[in-house]
Amino acid sequence: MDSSITILLALAVVAANLPFASDRVAGFFKVARKHFGWHALELAVLFVLVGGLARLLEARQMPVHEQHWQFYVTSLALFLVAAFPGFVYRYFWHRPAH
Repeated sequence: MDSSITILLALAVVAANLPFASDRVAGFFKVARKHFGWHALELAVLFVLVGGLARLLEARQMPVHEQHWQFYVTSLALFLVAAFPGFVYRYFWHRPAH
């Protein structure tokens, strides 16, 4: 059980930074300049996917505990904190291509 939690946390950190790693939208579609809205949309989709995986892993171990809005707000805040290194690299540290 501990290894699945570690893998899930590592996957969440990678997923949080993934939108800022490339100029491609969803990793497939090349755009001239990726607007912040695309980053935010990708971040939201990846948050939902990681949350779905976490729910699936929990369901395999035990009955899924009911969550309220406070849990999702806290999880989103932690996901955004995990995305901070990618954000800093993309907007503050990395030199623009043009």
